[in-house]
Amino acid sequence: MIEKVIGREEEKEIMLDILHSENAELLAVYGRRRVGKTFLIRNFFEEQIVFEFSGIHDANTKTQLENFSLALSTYSGSLPLSAPSNWLNGFKMLTNYLTPLLKKKKQVIFFDEFPWIHSPRSGFLQAFENFWNSWAVKQSNLIVVICGSSASWMIQKVVNNRGGLHNRVTKKIRLLPFTIAETELFLKSRNIKLDRYQVLQLYMVMGGIPHYLKEIKKGESTIKAVDRICFSKDGLLLDEFKNLYDSLFDNAGNHQVIIRALAKKGSGLTRQEIIAASKFTSGGGVTRLLDELTESGFITPYIPFDATVKNSIYKLTDEYSLFYIKFIENKKTSGKGTWIKYSTGNSWRVWSGIAFESICMKHVVQLKRALGIEGVYSETSVWRARNTAEDPGVQIDLLIDRQDKCINLCEIKFSIDEFTLTKKYAMELQQKETVFRSHTQTRKSIFLTMISTHGIKNADAFPDLVQNDITMEALFKSES
Repeated sequence: MIEKVIGREEEKEIMLDILHSENAELLAVYGRRRVGKTFLIRNFFEEQIVFEFSGIHDANTKTQLENFSLALSTYSGSLPLSAPSNWLNGFKMLTNYLTPLLKKKKQVIFFDEFPWIHSPRSGFLQAFENFWNSWAVKQSNLIVVICGSSASWMIQKVVNNRGGLHNRVTKKIRLLPFTIAETELFLKSRNIKLDRYQVLQLYMVMGGIPHYLKEIKKGESTIKAVDRICFSKDGLLLDEFKNLYDSLFDNAGNHQVIIRALAKKGSGLTRQEIIAASKFTSGGGVTRLLDELTESGFITPYIPFDATVKNSIYKLTDEYSLFYIKFIENKKTSGKGTWIKYSTGNSWRVWSGIAFESICMKHVVQLKRALGIEGVYSETSVWRARNTAEDPGVQIDLLIDRQDKCINLCEIKFSIDEFTLTKKYAMELQQKETVFRSHTQTRKSIFLTMISTHGIKNADAFPDLVQNDITMEALFKSES
């Protein structure tokens, strides 16, 4: 193996099933840029890959075909081949190369950055459809892996294809960032020793993106690592933001407008609120933008409790994007010591609360395990009520609505030390529960659940208030 794969247990099971299959397999892998798709495929299928070809961003068809012939020459060990005149001829060349190899054992061909190869007049996707339907599908020893960072394109053009590839994908993997437990394992595998509070802080800045986490050095604190990677002139994440979106989306400016609107509103925005905040002249095209950002993992829609999909609240859930907009973009301060300065200010406290809440909502499986309800069917949601003459405005970070007639009403708090409940805050929590029950008319039992970094310091002072006290340690539990 090139390097040990950390985590990814479900994905490895899928790929193992493919290796043991008695039929031709077409595997589609998609997920945002830098999440580790190529590494996972190359590593797992290291011994089976007999051809790999990667699309070139914004290259014309002639250049893509030349690149294809060079890749085929490399793998076949022959003299440089003339570039095919079109993709139908290109796949004919590939078929001739593969035919004798497939008589021996399972073989894998890998098309990386698949969406970059296709353009409206290139004929690539149509030729690929013909290659699969007329020849590849009949080869029981063949595994075709196609991979792309543009998740929305992969889903629309491949997974949900209504033409020649309709229902042809045999397996699919949507590769998500590491969980925080996988992040801890990844850092340990690189001999980086950080306590869990520092790992959490790293995750709040970078999320579980392996390519970013690889930048961490041994013996470096989180503050120093963030300072170097995000604020030094050569730091990887100083100007990653624009490159990230431009590589994934056509006309990425509109996507970035939505991201910036959501970055200003930690509690999230509805579709109509996004249109207003982004100053779009109409709603046309916004649904597509939201779908693309959702499928790529940058935003997440949450259906409010007792509401429908059309009332979904969208939140920015890409950690790096939020951090970049809050602290890097258009800031005068940069260079050594920048993050130490920021990490003591009010903007840091506001951001840390939003970032920690987002991480908790991504790790509901772990929270349910900490509550001892992983075996109980439940639905997660958010809830908010606007300020009225009768009731104050209320926002509930996370609701776990359980089939056993109970609801965990979760309050999420990030703090450096143990969190102290004040009398005023305790009254606010009681009021939240009262307003929620009044508005929803629920008859279920409500358990106020506190989720914090280090736990509640004085929960005994309010014995009837907090029913469950969960710390960040729960987030580090593996899902398996």
